[in-house]
Amino acid sequence: MEFLIEHLSKHFEKKEVLKDITFTFESGKIYGLLGRNGAGKTTLFNCLNRDIKSDGGRFYFMEEKTVREVKAEDVGYVLSTPTVPEFLTGREFLKFFLEINSESIRDSRSLDEYFSYVNIEPEDRDKLMKDYSHGMKNKMQMLINIIARPNLLLLDEPLTSLDVVVAEEMKQLLRSLKKDRIIIFSTHILDLALDLCDEIVLLNHGVLERVDKSNLGSHEFKDKIISALREENHD
Repeated sequence: MEFLIEHLSKHFEKKEVLKDITFTFESGKIYGLLGRNGAGKTTLFNCLNRDIKSDGGRFYFMEEKTVREVKAEDVGYVLSTPTVPEFLTGREFLKFFLEINSESIRDSRSLDEYFSYVNIEPEDRDKLMKDYSHGMKNKMQMLINIIARPNLLLLDEPLTSLDVVVAEEMKQLLRSLKKDRIIIFSTHILDLALDLCDEIVLLNHGVLERVDKSNLGSHEFKDKIISALREENHD
């Protein structure tokens, strides 16, 4: 399976944020979407999730040489600032999600098995989510997407403000999820992208550029990325 973007564009008043983006993503990989703060990473995700309307272009799946349009259930979106119904306990929220999606979810695991999968402790499962830490709310967002199994998972800087232990747990989860799906991981932290991702994609001057992996992790590679991002900042 491939996810193709063709000639996608978006501007806000006089500022052109996305400029004729064309790119192909392949399943089974985690793509690191690297760019400075304000480069347009969230705008790109919002267009792909159809939270905002793009000004031009299209995107679709290609499966065995057959074009398939993107449906709402194809896309999962994990925000940098977790959004969960804080008036519910973790257990109530998970039970509600499973009930309203019972026709599409075929997994027979119990609620506690799901919680254990993302390392949410038994004593926290019946707490109101308003009392959850940032990392626990983020885990709940991830858990919903694990259960829903979207073909395209968009992650908008979800590890930036997590502690070291939770961030490492989340990275292990993502590595276990990438089979048969496409994960695009947005970040402005180069070392995080190098540690987690199979491919590095640079959002620079409003377009996507695949970065040659032959020197991945080398000083030359890092210098090239930093140089490109510095040029954008000067612009």
